[in-house]
Amino acid sequence: MSNLAHASRVVLSDCLGAKKGEQLLIVVDGPLRSIGEALLASARDLETEAVLMEMLPRQSSGQEPPVAVSRAMLVSDVVVLATSKSLSHTRARKEANDAGARVASMPSITEEAMVRTLQGVNEDLVRRAQKYAELLNGAKEVRIAAPAGTDLTFSIAGRTATADGGLLSAPGSFGNLPAGEAFVAPVEGTAEGVLVIDGSMAGIGLIEEPIRIQVEKGSAMAISGGREAAQLEALVNPHGPAARNIAELGIGLNEFAKITGLVLEDEKALGTVHIALGDNSTFGGTVEVASHLDGVIIEPTVWLDGQMIIEKGKLL
Repeated sequence: MSNLAHASRVVLSDCLGAKKGEQLLIVVDGPLRSIGEALLASARDLETEAVLMEMLPRQSSGQEPPVAVSRAMLVSDVVVLATSKSLSHTRARKEANDAGARVASMPSITEEAMVRTLQGVNEDLVRRAQKYAELLNGAKEVRIAAPAGTDLTFSIAGRTATADGGLLSAPGSFGNLPAGEAFVAPVEGTAEGVLVIDGSMAGIGLIEEPIRIQVEKGSAMAISGGREAAQLEALVNPHGPAARNIAELGIGLNEFAKITGLVLEDEKALGTVHIALGDNSTFGGTVEVASHLDGVIIEPTVWLDGQMIIEKGKLL
C-alpha cells in the first residue's frame, strides 16, 4: 500500500468509520482530482457505496456548492470534501451533518500533507483537543498577545467550543482533516485591539510581511502591511462588512503539523493560534457570509479570564 493509499484509508476507516454498504460521497474540484481518486480507491476497498463528484472550483471559501452536490450530501452516510476552496462553513455542510452524515473537510489538501499528518487516529491529540475545548468552555474573556504585535481581547461567554481531534465516527460528526485544534466563535462585536498575522493566511499562503489588522467592535476595520495585506483586502471586500467579522479563535494542537502555507495544516500546528474573519454561523456564531479566512499567529501567549494557558507558543 502506498503512503497516499494508507492516508486515504486512515481518513475513511480510522477517522470517519466508513463501513461496508454505507453511502459514501467524495466531493472534489479539478485541482484536487488526484486526492479524490485515491480516496475513491480506498472507499472501494472498504466496500462502501462510493460516489466521486467533481464540481467547478468556488470563488471563495464558504461559498455554497452546486445544488446537485448539496442534495447528494444530504443522502450520504459519509462525506469527504476535498476541494480547493473550503466547504466547511456552508449551509450544505451543516445540513448534511444535521441529517446525520459524518463529514470531513480537507480544503486544498496536498498529498505531502496527507502522508505527513494522517498516519492514524492519535489518542493523545484527541485528549488534548478535548482538554482545550473544556478550558474555552469554562471561560468568558480571551486575550492574545504575540511578538509580531498582536494584542487582542474578546468575549466567548456563552459560546460552546469544539474539540477537533480527528474522531468523526459518530452520526452528525464534523471536522477538518488533518485534525488538531480546539476552536470557538467569539461573541460578535466584542473583539478589540490589534491582530497581526505572521504565519500564513487562507487564500494567500505563507506571510512574508505581517498583515496588521486594527480591530474595533468585533470587526477588521483597517488592514495594512505589504502585498499580502492588499491581497487580504481584495479577498474580503467583495463580501461586504460581514466578511470582516472576527469569527473564530482556534488553538493548534497537532505535533505533526508544520507551517507550510497550507492553512488547513498550518492552523493545526502545535503552539499556534488562528483567528478567522467572516462566517461563524456553522459553529455557534450569528454571522453568515460566503467567506471564512483563517490567519495563523506564531508564538502566541493566551490568557483565559486572566489565566495564562499558552506562553510564547508553549502549552502550559
